Amino acid sequence: MRKFSKEEAQEFLEQLPGWKLTKDLHLQRIYKFKDFNQAMKLANKIAVIADEQDHHPDLKVGWGKLEVELWTHFNKGLTENDFILAAKIEELQE
Repeated sequence: MRKFSKEEAQEFLEQLPGWKLTKDLHLQRIYKFKDFNQAMKLANKIAVIADEQDHHPDLKVGWGKLEVELWTHFNKGLTENDFILAAKIEELQE
């Protein structure tokens, strides 16, 4: 897949409320929870989708929060696959 420019990534980002672009042009979202177990539950759900998509985000779990960071390692940037996976992760919260 083709690597997106910053402008293209910004356009797609508008469809993902709560997500942001990092300075390295990765997609990032921090989810807040009332305890550690809820953060782990979402992390485990994301792991299932990531394996199905063969596209694995960086996950950082802490007490009451889960940080998700996405980018395509092969391209060293964002591609359409990153935005698709982010949208699927959002559906888990609904």
